[in-house]
Amino acid sequence: MNPLLRCFFLAIALIGCGSAYAQFPDKPITLVVPFPAGSTTDSVARSLSLRAQDYLGQPIIVENKPGAEGQLAAQDVARATADGYRITMATSGNLSLLPAMRIKPPYNVMEDFSPIADIGRFTFVFYVNSNLPVKNLAEFAEHAKKHPGELTYATGNNTGIVTFAQLKARMGVDMAHVRYKGEPPAVLDLVAGRVDAMIGTTIGVPYVNQGRIRALAIMSRGRSAAFPSTPTLEESGFGQLPITSWAGVLGPKGMPADVVARISSAFTRAAADPKVQMQMDKLGFSLERGGPVQLRRLMEEQLTIHAQLVKQADLLPE
Repeated sequence: MNPLLRCFFLAIALIGCGSAYAQFPDKPITLVVPFPAGSTTDSVARSLSLRAQDYLGQPIIVENKPGAEGQLAAQDVARATADGYRITMATSGNLSLLPAMRIKPPYNVMEDFSPIADIGRFTFVFYVNSNLPVKNLAEFAEHAKKHPGELTYATGNNTGIVTFAQLKARMGVDMAHVRYKGEPPAVLDLVAGRVDAMIGTTIGVPYVNQGRIRALAIMSRGRSAAFPSTPTLEESGFGQLPITSWAGVLGPKGMPADVVARISSAFTRAAADPKVQMQMDKLGFSLERGGPVQLRRLMEEQLTIHAQLVKQADLLPE
């Protein structure tokens, strides 16, 4: 073929691709959430999506795909077509922690995904059943030492597993671990007294307000708007944990830069909405409004930190 004709057809093809991306989105977008309906991650995803879809001009459909500590949702999106129509609300649980807890990681976090937007930070809380005779974390540690192996604790995600393992070591206590497929069933068993303690997100807020469970400590560096009178882990005398419990929007690797920018802009603008901010405050979720560069940097940093914490906690990869 004549070189000039070859260049002409190539230019036409590029223009066609560019116009297709420029029209993005022209159909609904699916946001895959790695945890069940009713979880804090699900509530955050739905609140942000309702506002972000206004800026995209197309509905965002939230699809819950729990299982394997968030692995199923991440794998689903990693294998999807990189056109922006199937994305995920990922968390530190399935992207920072899970690779360190698997002998053969199911995906390469830094190569298999396109970072889109850094959404914010979860608040993790140390809860106990209200019938337990303790009012603070120091009393809990003392009580657990007096009853070695008798108390139980629930976890509904990887962050709860690693954080509780770290804290048990600091307290020097022996407790039985009960794992759940998500936080909603875990917190219900805590309320019912079938387990004694739990480290989880602010999913426990309504039960604390009802007096059915107690919040003894906040795992983050600062106090939470959801629990203003509850001390931090450091204030309770047990130091800080370096874990950042983040949430972000990601897609499959190879997404066009302009599609990434369009989705990122929609979510960061949604995070700036005062009504969304009020909803996030009630959930104890701190909004960040960061772009793909910020999210990629955070992912790299937290992969290293979480791997170190898993080793320190003597959690054997599965």
